[in-house]
Amino acid sequence: MALIINDECIACDACREECPTIAIEEGDPIYFIDPDRCTECVGVYDEPACISVCPVDCIIPDKDNVESIAELQFKYKHLQEEEL
Repeated sequence: MALIINDECIACDACREECPTIAIEEGDPIYFIDPDRCTECVGVYDEPACISVCPVDCIIPDKDNVESIAELQFKYKHLQEEEL
């Protein structure tokens, strides 16, 4: 499943810098995660990098966007092919 950023976000920019798929964008007033680009770092890291660097723990699973590991791997592969 993709992740979401709740309204506890302090817009510190830490998560955006760590996202390998450029899924996190600056919003007003908080950041948001594009579910079409979020792979929960599957294919890159063992755990979502954004969660590990967030100082206020505002990044949580999106219950409305559930995806399997295989789906996340497929999405990551597709995103990598787009960049070529």
